[in-house]
Amino acid sequence: MRKNQFDHITDQELLDHFYADHSNDWLGFLLQRYVVLLFGACIKYLKDEDEAKDAVQQITLKAITELHKYRVTFFSSWIYMVTRNYCLMKLRDRPGKVNWADLNTLASSAQEDPAHSELLEKEYLLDMMSRSLGELNPEQKDCVTLFYLEKKSYQQIAEKTGFNLMQVKSYIQNGKRNLKILLDKKIRNRV
Repeated sequence: MRKNQFDHITDQELLDHFYADHSNDWLGFLLQRYVVLLFGACIKYLKDEDEAKDAVQQITLKAITELHKYRVTFFSSWIYMVTRNYCLMKLRDRPGKVNWADLNTLASSAQEDPAHSELLEKEYLLDMMSRSLGELNPEQKDCVTLFYLEKKSYQQIAEKTGFNLMQVKSYIQNGKRNLKILLDKKIRNRV
């Protein structure tokens, strides 16, 4: 597999770059990550390789168009739903070839797919983590972000922020504790 120069950038960062300059190049890098998964989902629904290939192209075009219109937060869940809905519409357009009961079963089983449920749960937790991180005071947020997300050492954080090593250690410890409290509260209050 060919290594892409943007493999180290998260989906959200690619989306942020796209929303900043509206260059379709960013969407191209992002969608490229999902082509195989989209194809697999399309095969699952459509049961035809050529139709699945066409569907992936149409879904990609739809994604580019839709992402220009509005902001998407969780790309992987969103593209999965776009793919699912597109395939279900294609199946509905097949005259006399689809048993409606089978179609409804297929639609509901996709929603109950453990892998999809697990993905949605992880995305929910990441969203709550991101929101909780945003609620920390700026010093804690900066130090926690640099230490845990950017993998900087205490010394590197001190150099970057101007805090002394004791302050850095304190901000990380207190930030981690406060982040856990905020996250636990959000999860407990989940509706």
